[in-house]
Amino acid sequence: MSEGPSPMARQAQLLALAGELRPELHRYCARLMGSVIEGEDVVQDTFARAFVALDELREAPPLRAWLFRIAHNRALDLLRSRAIRATEPIEAALEVADPASPDPMEVLMRREAVDTAVSRFVELPAVQRSVVILKDVLDQSLEEIAALLDLTVNAAKAHLARGRARLKVINAEARAQPAPRIPSPAVARYVALFNRRDWEGLRAMLADDVRLIQSSHPPRAGAADVGMFFGVYARSAPVRLAPAWLDGREVIAVWEDPHSAKPSYLMWLEWTDGRISFIRDYRYVRYVIDDAELVLAPDAAAPGETTGPG
Repeated sequence: MSEGPSPMARQAQLLALAGELRPELHRYCARLMGSVIEGEDVVQDTFARAFVALDELREAPPLRAWLFRIAHNRALDLLRSRAIRATEPIEAALEVADPASPDPMEVLMRREAVDTAVSRFVELPAVQRSVVILKDVLDQSLEEIAALLDLTVNAAKAHLARGRARLKVINAEARAQPAPRIPSPAVARYVALFNRRDWEGLRAMLADDVRLIQSSHPPRAGAADVGMFFGVYARSAPVRLAPAWLDGREVIAVWEDPHSAKPSYLMWLEWTDGRISFIRDYRYVRYVIDDAELVLAPDAAAPGETTGPG
């Protein structure tokens, strides 16, 4: 009896699906975690776990639903470990329309979810959060959602109705966008050196045990190996960097197009004793910035509003 595709064939199928599915998985995980950066960490971990698990499965599962389940479970594990997962009993379900052509009220509720800032979703209980994201942001059917979350369709409807109602209250009470914050001297120096293409100056900022992660590329470790990262940028067309803040975290916005109002992608650095100990470059997963609530530091402007590097 055939056991289906070999492990190598399954991994090839997973790789083919990864590029197509990663942005959608990230939209889900970012809202579950309340952070586009933590959402991408879950996506990375999901594919790593999936590749390992494929070798142990006798039969290949439907990959799309399986990946969503791995991502969902991993995100909830992380949320539990942070002790922020809220629970709430299901009350009587409100009637939730689910026709192929939704009525105007249904369209408005879905648009509210799509337009809601990523960070606000963590104020919903976990199951409500998952159902609202899957239904209103990713447009999955109630039957698909119920299967993924081990719910009945009626329970999924109940969570959707309550989640939508609570999200409406959260959005009405939401605080204004935070004011710009002054960049740290270390990040300001990194940005200035990068914009001047001073690669040796940047290499001098690296800690001996620095690590670099670029999604879909092997990790690098050590100042000599990570220093090659700057060599790639030295051989590429110039980019422009600016300090920024995202989810309360200091990051760096990167522009490739000098005329674009929106950055192309992000970088994120960690520091130890004034040296760079970790670099996360999102150059190859640009979807991370799509839903980012980015706040540029004061006096930081998009490239089209500044002069070129000195």
